[in-house]
Amino acid sequence: MKFQHLIDLYQLYWMFRSHAHQRLAWEDAAEARVARQRAEAQAAEQLKMMLDANPSGSLGHAKLDDEEPLKSSGLL
Repeated sequence: MKFQHLIDLYQLYWMFRSHAHQRLAWEDAAEARVARQRAEAQAAEQLKMMLDANPSGSLGHAKLDDEEPLKSSGLL
């Protein structure tokens, strides 16, 4: 009977501990949702500012490591 009582106390302890960890996980998830909404709003604002700065939406046709323009400008 004593041994079963110890096992019951051990299980009760771990139950409370797991509930505490679950609560922390819920709080972390809520903070992540808020951070995601904030990041999405910031990205939308940045897109709006980019389109205001260049209304045509054409940001150029530049390519990385394009040798033809480098040769024609005399850099290669």
